[in-house]
Amino acid sequence: MRTRYALAGFWVFAGVMHFVIPRTYEAIVPPQLARWKRELVYASGVAEAAGGLAVLPERTRPAARWWLIATLVGVFPANVYMAIAAEKFKDIPEPALWARLPLQAVFGWFTWHGTR
Repeated sequence: MRTRYALAGFWVFAGVMHFVIPRTYEAIVPPQLARWKRELVYASGVAEAAGGLAVLPERTRPAARWWLIATLVGVFPANVYMAIAAEKFKDIPEPALWARLPLQAVFGWFTWHGTR
């Protein structure tokens, strides 16, 4: 039960942050999608927060599992972009940018197990 609340809190917090500091997230939108960067940031924020809330009720938990994993897949290109364009993100050490990529699998595992 605590894992589920932690999972929900993680996702809701992550989603809300898209609205608190949108420019930070806009900066990591790959150039090919830059035309819609604000919309993508808000959409991914809603997806994360809604998925986090959907983790709590038993009835919506299975859908939340797939929703959040799809969200991780959807935002993965931003993480790849950060790693390959490390010179644009000088505040973060390049090895940390590359380490974020497999960390997404950890978030997926946490999401999968927290929604069972």
